[in-house]
Amino acid sequence: MKEEFDFESIKNKAIEQLKAGKPLLGKDGAFAPLLESILNAALEGEMDAHLTDEERQLGNRRNGKMQKQVQTPLGEVTVSIPRDRNSSFEPQFIKKRETILAEGVADRIIGLYALGNSTREISDWMEENLGNRVSAETISSITDRVLPEIKAWRFRTLDPVYLIVWMDGIVFKVRDNGKIINKTVYLCVGLKQNGLKEVLGMWVGKSESSSFWMGVLTDLKARGV
Repeated sequence: MKEEFDFESIKNKAIEQLKAGKPLLGKDGAFAPLLESILNAALEGEMDAHLTDEERQLGNRRNGKMQKQVQTPLGEVTVSIPRDRNSSFEPQFIKKRETILAEGVADRIIGLYALGNSTREISDWMEENLGNRVSAETISSITDRVLPEIKAWRFRTLDPVYLIVWMDGIVFKVRDNGKIINKTVYLCVGLKQNGLKEVLGMWVGKSESSSFWMGVLTDLKARGV
């Protein structure tokens, strides 16, 4: 059984490090376990896509895992590379001999997680940045594995009362199907009763509108505010 990701533990560690004035990034930072969980989920998704019905008919199946340490801007993480009996599995997300994860990839994974992008938007980014070597089936399998991690943050229960809530829409230019278009990130930050700020959520829309903001407020209410 897959071990459930402990979001509360990561959140509490981040709060403790913030109070102590310690960085959240780098060695022993709170965000490294989050990245580690997502990377391992992505590797499992790649293996799921690799073991097609044809592969299984040829007698291929899972054959344990190999652990290795990968250096990232968020700190060192331990990834478990799945192995198959025929040794034909070639992971593309973290290659077999790769020990340093590109800074842009690591940063973007955390950014996509925090922004709550849709499956299609995450798939589009992976396909564009990882190249044609990753098939649509592999991308779909990876996002299917990663989505529960994203949803755990997006739909977590919030405090019933915040002293102040800041709300703003920020417009970014993004590439969509080969075209550069504008998209709005709806951002809500709440001031907790203990004086700390918390990002309540981020939502992505085509443009800023009162109807979309109504949906944001409805979501906050549904999550306990």
